[in-house]
Amino acid sequence: MKNKPLELRNRAADSSSLKSQLSGIGFMLIMTVCFSTLDASAKYASGELPLWMVMWGRYLFHFLFIMVFFLRGTPRDILFTRNLKLQALRSTLIFCAGITFWAGLMYLPLADCTVMAFISPLLVTILSVFFLGEKFGGHRWMVVVAGLIGVLFVIRPGMGIVHWAVILPLMAALFYATLQIITRVLGQQDSALTTLFYTSTCGLILSSIMVVFFWETPTILQWLLLMWMGFVGAIGHFFMIKAFERAPASLLAPFDYTTLIWATLFGFFLFGDLPDAWTIVGAMIIVSSGFYLVRRERAVKAASI
Repeated sequence: MKNKPLELRNRAADSSSLKSQLSGIGFMLIMTVCFSTLDASAKYASGELPLWMVMWGRYLFHFLFIMVFFLRGTPRDILFTRNLKLQALRSTLIFCAGITFWAGLMYLPLADCTVMAFISPLLVTILSVFFLGEKFGGHRWMVVVAGLIGVLFVIRPGMGIVHWAVILPLMAALFYATLQIITRVLGQQDSALTTLFYTSTCGLILSSIMVVFFWETPTILQWLLLMWMGFVGAIGHFFMIKAFERAPASLLAPFDYTTLIWATLFGFFLFGDLPDAWTIVGAMIIVSSGFYLVRRERAVKAASI
């Protein structure tokens, strides 16, 4: 009988943990919808405006929405960073990832670009060996090779149909994988909101420098589209932060692949694009490789506890 209150507390804790994880998954799914919407909007907007205009407008309104959100908190705490140089480097990398991915969208279907960009978890595995000193067994390297073979299915080199722009989403994946490594380090030093603030600020500064050379005055509808992109981007980042606050990254990672569903739907309904059989096979290989790495990481962590 004495243990009954303890059992009740344990059940309550388990129930609370489950609710937290489910809400984290929900936030992650909303994030994928937001980012897919952002990419589809960028593909549409870049058909009417120079890419640097699109990037600048996205960061301008993203920054404004973030500032409105920050004003409710404590700006001094948000501005404080223990590693300004690393924040600047991460922000520059995410800016480069965005510009290369959106440049690829100008020439390639949305789903194809998204599939190729999903090799970033595999690239993180490679980069973590060189930059974090992590060690992996042969089975992990086999998974990485399998994922890269999946990319070959998508771009199909040597078959006479490969487009030069395939290099752009692959570059974006490399930039994104590198910033993920840096994010691991910054996560131990700065808050997520601080990192988000510097990301939007640096992006606005860089895009403002470049947009001077490509300026075209947007129409009212184009201004509204840029505002929409800034809003969707800010909301997506907000839900990403909330997701990782409520659930572990290893649990959330598989749900990030639902982006492929939204990218395919947006690509079909907005641009009339559908992935072909080769792209679907490549996507299955890449996603399976990513799933295996996530499950392996969870198993290793569980065994070390």
